[in-house]
Amino acid sequence: MQTNISSLITELAALMPDRTAVIDGARTISFKELDEEINLLAAGLARAGVKPGMRAALMVPPSIEFAALTFALLRTGAVTVLIDPGIGAASMGTCLGEAKPEAFIGVPKAQAARLLLGWGKESLKLFVTVGPRLFWGGYTLKEIERIGARGGSHTHTSPDGTAAILFTSGSTGAPKGAVYTHAMFAAQAAMLKTYFHIEPGSYSVPTFPLFALFDVALGLTIVLPKMDFTRPAAVKPEMLSGLINEYKAEQLFGSPALLETLGRYGETHGTELPSLKRVISCGAPVSREVIARIDKMVPPGTQIYTPYGATEALPTACISGGELAALPVSGPGVCVGKTWEGMESFIIKISDEPITDWDESLLLPAGEIGEIAVRGPVVSPEYFGREAGTALAKIHGPGGELYHRMGDTGWKDAEGRLWFCGRKSHRVTTPEGTLFTIPCEAVFNAHPKVRRTALVGVGPAGYQAPVLCVELKKGARYNNALTAELLELGGAQEITKGIRTILYHPGFPVDIRHNAKISREKLAEWAAAKLGRI
Repeated sequence: MQTNISSLITELAALMPDRTAVIDGARTISFKELDEEINLLAAGLARAGVKPGMRAALMVPPSIEFAALTFALLRTGAVTVLIDPGIGAASMGTCLGEAKPEAFIGVPKAQAARLLLGWGKESLKLFVTVGPRLFWGGYTLKEIERIGARGGSHTHTSPDGTAAILFTSGSTGAPKGAVYTHAMFAAQAAMLKTYFHIEPGSYSVPTFPLFALFDVALGLTIVLPKMDFTRPAAVKPEMLSGLINEYKAEQLFGSPALLETLGRYGETHGTELPSLKRVISCGAPVSREVIARIDKMVPPGTQIYTPYGATEALPTACISGGELAALPVSGPGVCVGKTWEGMESFIIKISDEPITDWDESLLLPAGEIGEIAVRGPVVSPEYFGREAGTALAKIHGPGGELYHRMGDTGWKDAEGRLWFCGRKSHRVTTPEGTLFTIPCEAVFNAHPKVRRTALVGVGPAGYQAPVLCVELKKGARYNNALTAELLELGGAQEITKGIRTILYHPGFPVDIRHNAKISREKLAEWAAAKLGRI
């Protein structure tokens, strides 16, 4: 197995040189041309001062340039710092302050923001602009290409060497920089290829930058949609479906929110996607309703996969829509499938404190809800510059193996399938016991007028009052009768009997990256204010 996935591009360039690698609007680039561009940029960046181990912030939207620069940085041995621009200017500045990059490669808008907001001013030394350079100096991408034409050698990278720092979305706290090694990237590519039976030569429409890179590395031609990748729920479904059908794409990757938008459009207009063989969605649980709508758009036999994982450990588990449909409609949590081959998952006792060493006494029996921990080749070794965060998230095994605490609660059934019950930090702890978000919300989500619900706790841990926040379907109106119906639903189930307060919200705040994870922290503050607790 290759330990620097940029070498996969070189192999593909030899295997199918004229095959298109990236379609970016009217622009295209073949695998041979992409490999040549990567070599050119790697040599140019090295001559400009990018050294092995140097951290380089990359702020370029999905494009031919984004793909070429990412693989070029990997080839130089530099450490690529990737931060979701949707997290906001303040959080961007915090992330860059933590990562302390020495190089900043970005489009003009990113360069202007860097200067105006003072991002990374203490550490940055080298600047490359993808597009016209204005008053900030440094190199343009064209200049990097010109000096790269003089030639240069590639750096040998070790499997354990740091390849990138990928910041989490911060949907349940401050964004943290997960350290990725070259071996991690290589393992992820190999695991995705094997599980999804990906073979070079077909078309894919990815709507998440990291998966776009994996698609190219695995020999798929990626078709980049014209959309705001930080707002997948706002995608134009007519554009997306048109693109899939125009290129007869066999694979689509999209967040649950994007699939909901696409599925509703398909349901209304009778749109079909006859070429799709594989739909992949992750970032949050995907509802059965969303899967059912997409299933009507694709031909029989097309699998809709919902992988489970996190920035720090992806992939961890997976289930297909067909498998999910065969399971009971109501149950404790959402089934995320069996653990991915090559990975191991465990249910341990819930704790909010660091666990230094692994011990078998941590394990809980099958059927009991606890904290999900995993180990395997795609587990990030640490958070960059966050010793306390690393200590909370990692457990060291006796043989040197590393376990990652997912920050999620869940359980395993008799078949070994993993069930997700919500974020650990979102559980509601009352004097009567602990309530887990996903199982409780499923009870109320069954009401025909409810779009979704979110359980939050108001008050100090251990003495929280459970509050159910409700977002209604379009056109539905709340009144005392609806509240009574919801309370009756909750009262009929043992796990929801303690929920006696219901608040209606016009539209839940969601995460930036996938537009799907409910920001329960913000809802808890809103609920506390509504109830006069703050």
